[in-house]
Amino acid sequence: MAAPRRVFVTGANGYLGSRLVPALLARGHRVAALVRPGRESALPAGCRPVTGNALDPASFQDAIGGADTLVHLVGVAHPGPAKAAAFRSVDLASLQAALAAARGTGVKHFVYLSVAQPAPVMGAYTAARAAGEAELRASGLATTCLRPWYVLGPGHRWPLVLLPLYWLAERLPATREAARRLGLVSLEQMLAALVAAVENPAGAMRIVEVPAIRRAAEPGRSLLAPAAKRRPPR
Repeated sequence: MAAPRRVFVTGANGYLGSRLVPALLARGHRVAALVRPGRESALPAGCRPVTGNALDPASFQDAIGGADTLVHLVGVAHPGPAKAAAFRSVDLASLQAALAAARGTGVKHFVYLSVAQPAPVMGAYTAARAAGEAELRASGLATTCLRPWYVLGPGHRWPLVLLPLYWLAERLPATREAARRLGLVSLEQMLAALVAAVENPAGAMRIVEVPAIRRAAEPGRSLLAPAAKRRPPR
């Protein structure tokens, strides 16, 4: 078990946040979470609620309360091409607000849920997340950027029909790298990677791609552990 950390989570009532907060509490971390007014009761016992507006850093900066880690999970639900404008007005704008709030506080490590890139589709979405990464890199704040493509879980299982295509693409030299970068991860793997990022702060800018996210849930494996080398066929 890692040393307890003080964690501030944005997007705590979302698909990942509502599962990450209990996981962090269960591991002994102190957690505060940003929520909209009236949503405090949705947080689990033991989590300190902070009411505010994710797009307005002044509404929650003073309540970060000595957190050493900020996990930013705010984003448009069910991203799609029709939501291109919202990717900048919500996803990127909320990242900018969280970064502004983190400055001048005790936050030493920023954990950002980004997206796999480059990608052949969802250009506006990946562009907004790439812009967020660029702002974090320019800030100089120690950052872990996790880059999943699609997280499989309850209510999010339709890409399972694509598994045969992924299997084939990973075996063709021309498509192998893209298939791995844009691979699917399970909810368990994503949560394990987020917890590992919190418990193993980055020293500078750390990018965690799909293969490393998958390894995070393996027993005895670290988020930073290199992939196992494949033995050449005999």
